[in-house]
Amino acid sequence: MQIPSRPLNEEERLATLRELDILDTPSEERFDRLTRLARRLFNVSVALVSLVDVDRQWFKSVEGLCFRETSRDTSFCGHAILEEDLLVIPDALADERFYDNPLVIDGPRIRFYAGCPLTVSGGIKLGSFCLMDTQPRDFSEDDRASLRDIGQIVVRELIAFELATKDMLTGMANRQTFRGIAEHALNICRQEQTPAVLVYFDLDNFKSINDRYGHAEGDRALVTFADSLHSVTRESDVTGRVGGDEFIALFIGSDGMQVSGIISRLRQVLDNRCRQMQLPYAIQFSAGDVPYDAARHASIARMIKEADRAMYVEKRQPDLARDQVLTEAVSI
Repeated sequence: MQIPSRPLNEEERLATLRELDILDTPSEERFDRLTRLARRLFNVSVALVSLVDVDRQWFKSVEGLCFRETSRDTSFCGHAILEEDLLVIPDALADERFYDNPLVIDGPRIRFYAGCPLTVSGGIKLGSFCLMDTQPRDFSEDDRASLRDIGQIVVRELIAFELATKDMLTGMANRQTFRGIAEHALNICRQEQTPAVLVYFDLDNFKSINDRYGHAEGDRALVTFADSLHSVTRESDVTGRVGGDEFIALFIGSDGMQVSGIISRLRQVLDNRCRQMQLPYAIQFSAGDVPYDAARHASIARMIKEADRAMYVEKRQPDLARDQVLTEAVSI
């Protein structure tokens, strides 16, 4: 068996796959519809949308198999992403790369394979749309053209997936995606009795930046904040942009004191970046944090509501302090 080699742009390829944030997500009809169609159109036993990870291939959609992933070393799709065009194996037993592959001699007993690389911008191949059968067979030019067409549709759906789940300015998860990921994270925290803290951020005086310096500069401020927030979080934390100048973060495995330190560090990072970038304004924010309480927080929505309220209390602190001074002056 020949183990597939790694593409020259493997590091960039994996980074793009990570940014897509699609691995281990639930099945979706827009992809399943295509694998069902392909299975009938080509009369094969298996059709897959396969994404090649570090050491596995994972199936976003699968028709004809009872499992969702296999080792990358034994995968046909690991070979397909090395191709500029289709990879077609009429008979795996007659191919020196695959004749003794476990997927050929055991398991699904693959004899025929045809895979179209899923190529996104920059020539990066994330995986393949592939067909498999238990019998050897020919694959005509018309078949190849049809497979390419479906492969292009899959690529468009992958791009649509990214647009639907990410804030395109900052690259962070959007509100809907954040809620889905954070809800899953809270379920794990509940099961493992792991602490977590949700923080809701709102940029101070953001409107004045837009009004005085223009929307392009406002976008620059948002990206600078997002990058700074990313720099103080870990891979286990969940972050997102949930409004025009509103951001959110769920810190997993951290308590209130630790998160207070992270917020202080974020303020320092922002101050340093503003000086380095010689911005004509400061990027400041208000933040409200809520520790996770399994008895009180049945959902992430409840935590978001509480953190949002706490953030507005902090934002009003200068006004509250001024009102207190005026009240005391009147009483005197």
